[in-house]
Amino acid sequence: MVAGLAVAVLALTACSTHNTDEPEPATSQPNPAPQAAPDVKVAGPYPFGTVQQKVPPIENGQVPLVRRITTDKPYVFLTMDDGAVQDPDALKLMQENGTHPVLFLNQKYVKGHEAYFKQILDATGATLGDHTVNHPNLKGKPYEFQRKEICDDADDFQRGLGIRPTLFRPPFGNYDQNTLKAAAACGMRAAVLWTAAVNDGVVQFQMGDKLRPGDIVLMHFRKTFKEDYTAFVERAKRDGLIPVPLADFLG
Repeated sequence: MVAGLAVAVLALTACSTHNTDEPEPATSQPNPAPQAAPDVKVAGPYPFGTVQQKVPPIENGQVPLVRRITTDKPYVFLTMDDGAVQDPDALKLMQENGTHPVLFLNQKYVKGHEAYFKQILDATGATLGDHTVNHPNLKGKPYEFQRKEICDDADDFQRGLGIRPTLFRPPFGNYDQNTLKAAAACGMRAAVLWTAAVNDGVVQFQMGDKLRPGDIVLMHFRKTFKEDYTAFVERAKRDGLIPVPLADFLG
């Protein structure tokens, strides 16, 4: 079952506000001495064994909230938000390192750049996620407002990318009961938060000073995409973890 951390756990920097060039607050953590990585490349194939967690069912009309994955395997999960900056080297980096991320995208950033994101989705084993149309703070908003933001995002992706997402991330990590109900009404299976984030080439942790098995890591499509992506890959290797597809655990 999902290891449900308390909602009060401090959320690391969520999706940026509409000014995507502004760096998010970051608290640098000291880098511990390198540890031996498992005898496997970060790029696939990866040793799944038995998937140890599946998303819980929808109850009371609300999608379950997922912060991390329960596993005794050395697995870590990468997610990428927004889509504001379409780095031309993103596809090559993902193909070289086999990270299989979930792309939680906003329709306002994807519009006009469908070919860019479709190529990434088709070529890397990435999963498409819903992040609302306009990236508003949903918490406290009326149910119909939230439902429209989530459903319209999914509907547009189905038309423009040929894929309808089933995983959802609330902008800024902010949500309420209406958010979870609206996500369920729009066909989502889970609302996904995170336990670590990458900002300005630095991996930050909600707990401790390294990535742990089951961590869900947040980064963004920003001008610092290369630095952030490289920092994640190197950190995962240092901490002996293998990036694998989150959708395989929440499918």
